[in-house]
Amino acid sequence: MDKLFEPSKTLQWVDWNLLKPNDYNPNKVSRQNLELLTQSIYTNGWTLPIVVRPDYTIIDGFHRWTVAGPDWKYVPDNEKDQRILFDRLGGKVLIVIVRHEDHSGDIYGTVTHNRARGTHLLEPMKKIVKELLDSGKPIEEIGKQLGMRTEEVFRLSEFSREDFLRMMAKGTSEYSKAEFITKF
Repeated sequence: MDKLFEPSKTLQWVDWNLLKPNDYNPNKVSRQNLELLTQSIYTNGWTLPIVVRPDYTIIDGFHRWTVAGPDWKYVPDNEKDQRILFDRLGGKVLIVIVRHEDHSGDIYGTVTHNRARGTHLLEPMKKIVKELLDSGKPIEEIGKQLGMRTEEVFRLSEFSREDFLRMMAKGTSEYSKAEFITKF
């Protein structure tokens, strides 16, 4: 059997407390991005397994493991079921097991998983924000769902500063689609 298929054969839900972090992960995530990760899991479900060694040491997915733990108390405001992820998941996390020949393979796996995620480019993000605004989505919702502050939405929106401030000063995060169309 081709080595590429091996990890997928190990896909399983296991107790959260069986996993342990590695001691070399250079990736750090802000609280804001941990909250965004949590929002993503509540919105989309658990879509990515945590990658572990056979001894359950995490190769990739430390932050998914963190937000699924009993100490992470953040629950999005709009979530009907206000239980934390640990309780909602029954204390389980989804994993796949990867077997490397030596410890350096584990390190390479951690770093390449982190780096392969890439970064968001400016022009495609502007297009996304414009599409969401064109569809009538409120600025507040766009910011919350994409993990952006209001200023970030403004920078990507291509509204003039004055128009954006006027919209925000109206006490609403929505805008007139007709007013938006006339600006372009």
